[in-house]
Amino acid sequence: MEEKKGLASVMVKGFIVGSTMMVPGVSGGSMAMILGIYDHLIASLSSFFSDWKGNLLYLAAFAVPSVLGIVLCADPITSVIDRFPIVSMFFFFGLVFGSVPMLLRKAEIASFRLKHAVALVLGAAAVIGMSYMPHADAAAVSVMDARTFILQAITGVVVAIGFILPGISTSYLLLLLGTYDFIMEAIASLNVIALLPLAIGFIAGTAALTRVLEMCMQRLPGLTYMLITGFLLGSVYTVYPGNPHGWDILFSAAAFSAGFIIIFIVSRLEERAASGN
Repeated sequence: MEEKKGLASVMVKGFIVGSTMMVPGVSGGSMAMILGIYDHLIASLSSFFSDWKGNLLYLAAFAVPSVLGIVLCADPITSVIDRFPIVSMFFFFGLVFGSVPMLLRKAEIASFRLKHAVALVLGAAAVIGMSYMPHADAAAVSVMDARTFILQAITGVVVAIGFILPGISTSYLLLLLGTYDFIMEAIASLNVIALLPLAIGFIAGTAALTRVLEMCMQRLPGLTYMLITGFLLGSVYTVYPGNPHGWDILFSAAAFSAGFIIIFIVSRLEERAASGN
């Protein structure tokens, strides 16, 4: 019963992650971290064959609703953000800042040192720095030759980076590479030939990156979680919509408070459930 309840929670969170994944500036890794399932996802991917049945079940419980969320909710959520950009983003900011206490607890830092501050600043600077990079021209991918295959495989690795690392937007990385329009068109038309090298690069990148991340979380939790916290805080800067005015001040404050409280409570409940209290 407890296992089914846990998988049901993962399915709901997977749907939320998928719903927000293609929102500009918001990464799937960010939402997975905010919702408290990031560590388990990384462990399931990096150590898949240690318990392939259990890991497959967990990943399927996350992936299927996530894809469903992309299909059903990406456009409506984007429309809401387009209509209420400031209030919507302040809700996201509340989610981010509400998850910071959880990240600090996971970092297990007895005393905050210079190296932790450096990791925090580097994480934020990496995400902010990407927002100033010029977008590449659209890639010429009308013919699937060797060059295009390699390009799309590299794109798949980049997509894996945006999917795994919190605070780094997959959609923004694709824009930097100039392949965003092509990928969206290939997905919409179910162009399997065009998506195959992308899938190969994504699988290879995910396998390599998750293994490295899990090792870092186990051996250097303080520095790793400070870097991840920097990624998340840097993402706030990249999607900041401007200062609210008039009634938007009240609504934005309410949205921020709601996001903060929701994630703060959810993270506390998740930690209590994990500890068995």
